[in-house]
Amino acid sequence: MKFAPFDYVCTRSLAEVYDLIEARGPDARILAGGQSLLTTLALRLSEPSVLLDIGGLQELRFIEERNGAIHVGALTRHCELETSPLIAARLPLIAQAMPHVAHAAIRNRGTIGGSLSLADPAAELPACMLALDAAIVLASRDGERRVRAEAFFKGLYHTDVRPGELLVRVEITPLEKEWRFHFAEFSRRRGDYAMVGLAAAARGPGPLPEELRLAFLGCGDRPVRAREAERVASGSASAPRAERYSALRRALEKDLEPQSDPNASSETRMHLAAVLADRAIEALSG
Repeated sequence: MKFAPFDYVCTRSLAEVYDLIEARGPDARILAGGQSLLTTLALRLSEPSVLLDIGGLQELRFIEERNGAIHVGALTRHCELETSPLIAARLPLIAQAMPHVAHAAIRNRGTIGGSLSLADPAAELPACMLALDAAIVLASRDGERRVRAEAFFKGLYHTDVRPGELLVRVEITPLEKEWRFHFAEFSRRRGDYAMVGLAAAARGPGPLPEELRLAFLGCGDRPVRAREAERVASGSASAPRAERYSALRRALEKDLEPQSDPNASSETRMHLAAVLADRAIEALSG
């Protein structure tokens, strides 16, 4: 299908973006990498009155360490996260997740800000932000506001971005050296949307972690911390495999609400979530 008519503005500064957001209101849409937005435009699932192209704002494209935290600009591309030595060294969970994001051509254009702003529950980066307790930084002409990842994702394609605000960067405090990380997902083909995925982190030596984080994607209307499964897993890491799977499955039925679609039934997704959790515990206990 063809796009519905819209105006296009190639912005030159954040100040101009804020002015245009205020002037054009909710009918204005931000264009970053365009890998999700252009598809919705082509299908006429989105019909904005104006596209505000922020792709040329180099001040939003960086990966830096400041004051003990990793700062990632909203226009940082997936391929830059995938190949960054700083990300690999300080945020290995993200480095593990990036090869699972779509295909190389999309990773060359897609941005972290675009992915988080879209809030697709099947996307990898939102789950990683949840597992790492990232701070999402939103800016407007009135200043900046920081929102923890768990409060940022409100529902299906719905976030805590308020009128007049723009996601400008992500701040992540790297977890200490005793933390270990694991990312995995199930999809029908490499690069397809994940049916279920898991971003996991564990702290402490040996098979019984002192702290465990299990952040699932594809199991609800947003990325989900499976807190009951975390509690159960911390006490059953050394249990026989079949017993551990059954305990995790029961716990995940309290944590997750997977939906059926043409790719997988809710029952299949729940089973795959338990399999991923079991495999993550096995990997993290080594």
